[in-house]
Amino acid sequence: MSNVQSIARAFLLLEVLASDPMGVTDLAIRSGLPKSTVARLVSTLESLGAVRRSDDGMLTIGAKISELTGSMSSGPDLIARVRPHLVSLSRDLDEDAGVSIPDGYMVHYINQSDSDNPVQIRDWTGELIPMHCVPSGLVLLANWPTERLDRYLSRPLQRFTPNTVVDPDNIRDRLKQIRTDGYCWVYEEFAEGINSVAAPVYDREHRPIAAIHVHGPAYRFPLGDDASRIAELVKAKATQVSSDLSRLKV
Repeated sequence: MSNVQSIARAFLLLEVLASDPMGVTDLAIRSGLPKSTVARLVSTLESLGAVRRSDDGMLTIGAKISELTGSMSSGPDLIARVRPHLVSLSRDLDEDAGVSIPDGYMVHYINQSDSDNPVQIRDWTGELIPMHCVPSGLVLLANWPTERLDRYLSRPLQRFTPNTVVDPDNIRDRLKQIRTDGYCWVYEEFAEGINSVAAPVYDREHRPIAAIHVHGPAYRFPLGDDASRIAELVKAKATQVSSDLSRLKV
């Protein structure tokens, strides 16, 4: 196989994986390439960090590709555009604020602004987390086409805490509410003792390309009836970033 042909086929595999995670067999079928060729190319892409293999053998776009594209989603330097809003949220709410982007069936946390509160949550930057158990993932799932959402929910969904929602029907009901509200709260569903809220960021074509979130210790976040006020503030920041992106020249 020539080097040019190998590069072309590697790009084809990445293009297929960008739509959905899948195993080697399905990737060979979708790409129309021999399974042995796909396995060989995937092995090389894995070693470069361009493809990631989960414990159940599913292949997705790897962290290296996410790093290269994360700051350019829907325009130059997404992080730079979001960062002032994260700083504002962490200052106003006295909790940590972050931004994440979709990465296959995961969300990839790409930046975080820490609050000045002496009791802080860890920095999640660089982490990859399944979409169904964090608000950043759920607000993205809420915008997925039905077919793709069905594929996600047909898989076994990992439970991280007793509060993790893994029933597909319950998740579908939840996503309907998210589409109405424009935000999502998660209460100790990914990690015990941590609550978080997120809202989606859209590009100029109204495609969900990121999510802004705020998280804090469950004993203080949110306090009393502050949940709606906090959520609306996060939603407003996400809406502002979406508006900024929609004005970018292509």
